[in-house]
Amino acid sequence: LTGLFLAKHYTPDNNTAFSSVAHITRDVNYGWILRNLHANGASFFFICLYLHIGRGLYYGSFVYTETWNIGVVLLLLVMATAFVGYVLPWGQMSFWGATVITNLLSAVPYVGTQSVRWMWGGFSVEYPTLTRFFAFHFILPFAVVAATALHALFLHETGSNNPTGLNSDADKISFHPYFSYKDLIGFLVLLTALVFLALFSPHLLGDPDNFAPAYPMVTPTHIKPEWYFLFAYAILRSIPNKLGGVLALLASILILMLVPFLHTSKQQGLTFRPIAQFLFWLLVADVAILTWIGGMPAEPPFIIIGQVASVLYFTLFLILNPLAGWFEN
Repeated sequence: LTGLFLAKHYTPDNNTAFSSVAHITRDVNYGWILRNLHANGASFFFICLYLHIGRGLYYGSFVYTETWNIGVVLLLLVMATAFVGYVLPWGQMSFWGATVITNLLSAVPYVGTQSVRWMWGGFSVEYPTLTRFFAFHFILPFAVVAATALHALFLHETGSNNPTGLNSDADKISFHPYFSYKDLIGFLVLLTALVFLALFSPHLLGDPDNFAPAYPMVTPTHIKPEWYFLFAYAILRSIPNKLGGVLALLASILILMLVPFLHTSKQQGLTFRPIAQFLFWLLVADVAILTWIGGMPAEPPFIIIGQVASVLYFTLFLILNPLAGWFEN
């Protein structure tokens, strides 16, 4: 909703995009609050998504394979929407973030370089790139809504999970008022936190470099994406080979699709599995460390910490969790 109002005043042109965002913030009635809610709303959206994924991993919701895999596709769509949206203000970090991330496509053999030029609409990130990204940022939310509806449809086919992982058909309660009020309270708490952040500290999660207009002749000292991409960015940077880094970046998300097939325990959730609980919280700590490393310069000791954390990330999914399931059985 805030995006629709912002789109009325935004101009997707590399010469005027930055000044149009400044115009929205300074001159448009309540434009500042619209922009703050829009930018910080994206961060809160990812907070909710990551909490939802964590809950799914903890309580074994991934056993509903179709629902889970549509959820992973939904995550990828939201990430794509957020990335193209981050480029639109056309600040220094927006420009260089777009340049670095789109350049990753050039690592793909044979078609990589051509794909990058097609995405850019030329030989560098310029006016055609900005126009395309604005179009994608407008279209992708509709794909997100469609995927969300599909996700909910499959969820209603299988029914929701519960902490015990047992069939609850014999002891069900009505959605209203129990769950509807619980969801309403959760929504109000998050909305209050979002409004508080947008009013009192709107730039807490942003990057200072984005307050300067994009200038291709000056590269920022340390290029980094928004905080919600930092864990994947740290995994990308931890591999010296460009193609290897791109594959690891994709694998860091797509590995979630393998979770249902790597589930070896006879119990669905982790409620009664102490070893698996320890590994889950180790994964949470590891993702937090990767997020921190992604925001640090690519120099010692951050490089080695990132490499160790990246290896641990994949080891937890592919080896330790399946072994813990077998052992606990």
